[in-house]
Amino acid sequence: MLDLRRGRRILFLLLFALLCTFPCACATQGNVAYTEDAGPKETVTDASASDADIRWDNLKIEKSMELSYATQFSVDYYTGGYKLISICDIGDYLLVPDGKNVPAGLPSDITVIDGSPKHVYLAATSGMDFIVKIGCLDRLSFSGTKEDGWYIPEAKQAMQAQTLAYAGKYNAPDVEQMLAGDCDLAIESTMILHNPEVKEQLEMCGIPVIVEHSSYETDPLGRLEWVKFYGALFDAEDAAEQLFETETTKTADILTETPTGKTTKKTDKTVAFFYVTTNGGVNVRKSGDYVSKMIELAGGTCITFDNSDEENALSTMTIQMETFYEQAKDADYIIYNSTIDSELTSVSELLQKNALFADFKAVKEGHVYGTGKNMFQETTGYGTMIADMHAIFTGQEIKSDYFYKLTEE
Repeated sequence: MLDLRRGRRILFLLLFALLCTFPCACATQGNVAYTEDAGPKETVTDASASDADIRWDNLKIEKSMELSYATQFSVDYYTGGYKLISICDIGDYLLVPDGKNVPAGLPSDITVIDGSPKHVYLAATSGMDFIVKIGCLDRLSFSGTKEDGWYIPEAKQAMQAQTLAYAGKYNAPDVEQMLAGDCDLAIESTMILHNPEVKEQLEMCGIPVIVEHSSYETDPLGRLEWVKFYGALFDAEDAAEQLFETETTKTADILTETPTGKTTKKTDKTVAFFYVTTNGGVNVRKSGDYVSKMIELAGGTCITFDNSDEENALSTMTIQMETFYEQAKDADYIIYNSTIDSELTSVSELLQKNALFADFKAVKEGHVYGTGKNMFQETTGYGTMIADMHAIFTGQEIKSDYFYKLTEE
């Protein structure tokens, strides 16, 4: 299987070089090839033809992954060690165990991941922390983020050690470099959907593409549960389950499960979560965003400005300072989003952005906090973040990896 796969890589590399020289109208999708001159023609791969005893319609589901919060993916475990991962609005992926063949009769719209991935290109930054924490960093060979763009120490160290190489950002990957390095899977964020030609190019060169959908989870614990997705992908389910249980336990004293969902120890505190843009606007989270939900689970009430009926995929919006002032000046707490803007160290730095902040209740009472640059990349920390915010809202002194209090000077 390994020699066959390496032979395919060489063939795809030669094909890629030819395609760069001569325009070609041929593209592939799943197990179906399309040309300009003819309709779809079913192609029989050597894997599906080599073992007539393994047929897709003969495989049975032995069990399905149990999920508590995530709604955007599912995993079914079939006889023979096959796994089917389904991602909402994206597609289905069949994980074929090492040494096994692709089942005959597999529907052409199911993407095949042949063998456990060992040379992965990661463009979805949200996946890095999951992969690191379940002990699978060595499965990554290529990064869509440069070293200085990572706020996860292990990712930086891997790039410094040259065990993880930058291979171009999500919309301009170095396909030749990836093929030369035996890349066997690309994990992209939904941003790739704006550049479908890039996804098609990777697939045409024999690199399957998974579009990670965790950003569509509105529940922060649902996002955390995507660690199980990566556990299934890299055969590390036990490590993923243990991490999920450990992190959710940190919210046990705050959240209570009821037949109708989660209830939280509410406080009467209101919270403004934002950053100031370069042109003086204020970027805030929308009401359905997971950060707003995280504040709610921590017992606070996030001040939002959007119409709840508005349909827009963006999780944030930018408003004028005057509008923000009117609704947020009486907020009990300010959390300044330093993941996008620079990290503020003092209230005086906040006032330099706009003098109106001096009138805010949170500023007057000394309840101004900032986020670390690592907050959005450390996706395994959502339980800790909720617990830390609850401690802040209840007046406790905290030592947090994600939040810090701004000094008065």
